[in-house]
Amino acid sequence: MANLARSWMSLPRLAASRRVCGSLTALHTSAPAQDQSPTHTGQVFDKDDYRNARFMTTPRQTNTRWAANLIKEVPPKAVQGRIAACDGGPGALGHPRVYINLDDEGNHGCIYCGLRYYKDSTH
Repeated sequence: MANLARSWMSLPRLAASRRVCGSLTALHTSAPAQDQSPTHTGQVFDKDDYRNARFMTTPRQTNTRWAANLIKEVPPKAVQGRIAACDGGPGALGHPRVYINLDDEGNHGCIYCGLRYYKDSTH
C-alpha cells in the first residue's frame, strides 16, 4: 500500500520533469498526423473543432478497411443441403449458431457475421 501511495505521489514530479517550454512533450517521435478522412460512421471534424484536441500528442488513426467491406470480399460458401449452420468460427471468436434456410435461389447471409451461403445444386 505504501508503494502504491509513493507511485501516485511521484506522478506530478514525472509530469513536471517532462515539461518543455511550459507544455508536456509527446511520447512519440513523429509529428501528429493531420488525417481528415472520415471514420466508418462518416464522422469528420472541422480543422477548428475542439474535439481535435485529443489528437494533439498522438496521431489520428482512421481505419479505411471497414468490416462491412471486408466481409464482402469473402466469397459465398457452397452448401450441399438445404440448411446452412453458421457459428462464426471456433470458440470465443464465434457467435451463437444460427441455421440458414437455403431453399430460395441466391446468397443468404448470416445475421451475426454476414458470411454468405448458397445451395450447391450440382449433386
